[in-house]
Amino acid sequence: MAGQISDAVKKCINILKNTTSDTEKFAALFMVTKLVKGKDCNPVAKKAIFEAIGFDYIKRLLLTDDVPVDCPPSIYKSVALSILTVFCNEEELATHPEMIANVPVFLDIVQKADDEDLMSVGETYNCLKGIASFAPGQQALIDAGGVAKLSEIYSQGSFQSDEALNILAVLVNRLGSNSWDENNPQTFHTLLNKIAVDFETDHDKRKFELCQVLNALVFNCPKKIVASADKETWPMSLYKGLTDILQSKIGAQQRNPALILASSVLETLGVEWAMSDEEKPKQFFLLLIQLAAIEVRMQLDGKSLKAANAQRNLITACYIILELSINYISTDQLDLDQKEKQTLYTGLKGAFTAIINLLLKVAADKNKPAGEEKWFVYGTIRVLAAWLAQETSALRTQVYQLLPFILQVANESFNSHKARRVAEKAGIESESNAANSVDILRILLPGLCHLAVEDPARAIILKNQEDRVLYELLQFHWSIVHHKRPPVPRSERLKVLNQPKQELSPEVLAEMQDSRTAMISACNVLMNLTVLETKHVEESDVFNELLKFIFENLPELKDIPENLVLHGNLAVLGLLLLKQLSKKVKKNDFSICRYIQATIRFLWDAYIIDESNDPTALVVSMAYKEHWMEIMELWFLGMQTMSGVIAQIPWISEFAIESGWAEGIIQTLKKVKIGTLPPNVKSAYEDFLCHLVDANESVIDVLKKAEALRVCRNHRLMELGKKLFGD
Repeated sequence: MAGQISDAVKKCINILKNTTSDTEKFAALFMVTKLVKGKDCNPVAKKAIFEAIGFDYIKRLLLTDDVPVDCPPSIYKSVALSILTVFCNEEELATHPEMIANVPVFLDIVQKADDEDLMSVGETYNCLKGIASFAPGQQALIDAGGVAKLSEIYSQGSFQSDEALNILAVLVNRLGSNSWDENNPQTFHTLLNKIAVDFETDHDKRKFELCQVLNALVFNCPKKIVASADKETWPMSLYKGLTDILQSKIGAQQRNPALILASSVLETLGVEWAMSDEEKPKQFFLLLIQLAAIEVRMQLDGKSLKAANAQRNLITACYIILELSINYISTDQLDLDQKEKQTLYTGLKGAFTAIINLLLKVAADKNKPAGEEKWFVYGTIRVLAAWLAQETSALRTQVYQLLPFILQVANESFNSHKARRVAEKAGIESESNAANSVDILRILLPGLCHLAVEDPARAIILKNQEDRVLYELLQFHWSIVHHKRPPVPRSERLKVLNQPKQELSPEVLAEMQDSRTAMISACNVLMNLTVLETKHVEESDVFNELLKFIFENLPELKDIPENLVLHGNLAVLGLLLLKQLSKKVKKNDFSICRYIQATIRFLWDAYIIDESNDPTALVVSMAYKEHWMEIMELWFLGMQTMSGVIAQIPWISEFAIESGWAEGIIQTLKKVKIGTLPPNVKSAYEDFLCHLVDANESVIDVLKKAEALRVCRNHRLMELGKKLFGD
C-alpha cells in the first residue's frame, strides 16, 4: 500500500500525525486541501490522509463557533467541508461509518442555508451528493428524514435548492412509494406543485433537467396520494409543460425524458389527463400515441435484443403509453373521425410490426434471454398482448408464427409467479424478482380469447397443450378468489368466536378482484375451445377434469355481487362441457346435483317483474343490471345450452321441475303485459320449456296448473302451446 502513496502525501501524513495541538493541525490542513485536489492523490492516499486527520477533529471543526479574533465566523467549517467534499467522492470514504454518522449535521447546514455562508452550503451539497451516490448513504439520508427535509428546502426555494431536488430524486428512486407518508399527502403535493410550476414556466435547459426529477417523483407516488391530486395544480402544470416540449421541434435528448415523464403521468393519473385541453381534448393524446409508436419503430427496427435493451427505459415508457391508449380507445369513449382512425392505425401497425419482428428474432435465438433482457422481453409481450386483445386482423401470419414462443414465455412466467405465491402462502422465503412479480399469461388471456376463434391459432394453442395450463390457471386464481382464513388453533377458538370478524385488507380485496377477472377471461378462452373443438374436448382428460372442477367448486362460490359475473361464466362453461361430455355423466354423482342447482339459480334470477315501478313489466333484476353488458350474452347462451343438456341428459329436467323454476317462468310471464315481452327473451324461455316437455312429460301438468294456456295465448308461444295442448 505504501508504494501507492507519493512522497508529498507521506510527508503530509507525518506532519498530521505529529501535531501536538488543534491549532497546529489546523495549519497543516491548508496543505491537505491543496494536496487532495492534486493529481498525486489517489483513493489509497485519500484514505490514509482521512485517517491521519481523524474524524473527531473534523467534526469539532464543523460544529465549533469559537474562532480566533479577526477570522470569518465560518472559517473552521469552510475548511472542514472543502476537505470532506473531496473525500466524499471516494466510495470507501463516502460510506465510512463516521462519514455517514454526520449526515444529520450536513442536512442541518443546508436547511439553514440562508444563515450560512454560500460557499459552505455549496460544499455541503457536494458532500451530500457524494454520500447519496451509494446505498449506505442513501439509507442514512432516509433515516435522518432526508425526504421531508429536502422537500421543504426546495419548496422554500433557498440557495442551491436544485441540488436538494437532485438528491431527493435519488432517495425517492431508492425508496419507491414508501418515500411519502400516505396519511399526509400535502408534503408531496406542495413539493410537486412548486416543481411543476417551474417546469411549466422555465423555457431553458432546466425544463428538460426537471423532467427526470419529476419522473422519479410521479413514478413513485403512492396510489392513495394520487387520489387527492385533482384539487392540486401540478397535473395541469405538467400537462402544459409537456405539451410545450412535445409539440416543439426538438432533438432526442430533449424528447426522450419528456416521453418517459408523460408515460409515468399517464400511468399515475389515467388517460383522461392527456385530454386536459377543453378546446382540443384529442390533440395531445393522439400526438402522444404517434410519438410513442414512431419511437418504438425507430428503436426496434432491425435491432438486436441487446441493442434494444440498452434503450429499455425509453422503449418501456413508450410501451406504457401504447398499452394504456389502446385499452382506452377500445372502450369507445373517444370519438375519432376517419382520418384520425387511419393515422392511428398506421402508426400502431408500424410499431407492432417492429415489436413482432424483434420477438421473432428472440424466438429464433438458441440462447434464451436472461436478466434485464428477459424482463424487457416480458414488457414487449405485454404491450403486444394489449394489441392482440383488440379484434384486429393485421399481421396474422407473423402472429401465428410467433404464438408458440409467446405461449412458452407466458407459461414460464405464470409458473414462476405461481410458485412464488404458493411459497409466500406457506410462509417460505422465496426470491422475489421482476420476473416472478408479473404473470404474462394473465395479461395475454383477452388476446387468447380472440385467437381461439381463429383456426390456425387454435391449432397452435392445442398443440402447445395450453388448455392444460389454462385449467391450472383457473385452479390457481380460484385459490385467491375463494379466500379462506387460516385455520385457528384449538386453544384460540373460543377467543376468536367472541371477536368480530376481521375485515379483509384493501390489498387482498383488490387481488381477489383481479383473480376474478383472470378466471372470467380464462373461461372465455375455454368456452371458445369447447364450442369449436368438439372432438378434442370429448377425448380430452383436461376438459373432463375441468368439468369436475366446476361441479365441485361452483356451489362453493360465495353468493355476493362481486362474484356474479364469475358465477355466470363458470355455470355456462359447465353447461357447454356437460353437453359435450354427456356420455361420461353419472346420475348418482352428488356434485352434479349441486352444480345444476347453482346454475339454475344464475339463470332464474336474471329477469323479474318490476314490482316497484310497473308490476306488468319484465325487467333485468337489480343485482344483474350493473353487470348486464357482461352477462347478457352469457344468459342467452346458458338458456340455449341448458335446453341442449336436457335433451341429452333427460333426468336433469327433474331439477328444473322440483326447484319450482319451470312453474316460476310461467307465473312470471303471466304478469307481463301483452305485447311487451322482448322477442329474444320470449324465444329463450319458450325453447327451454319445449325441451323440458320433450324430456319429461310430468312437467305438462305443472305448467297447465300454473295457467300456461293463458301465457301461451297472451305471448303467442305457438310451439309450447302445440306441445301442451295439441293443435
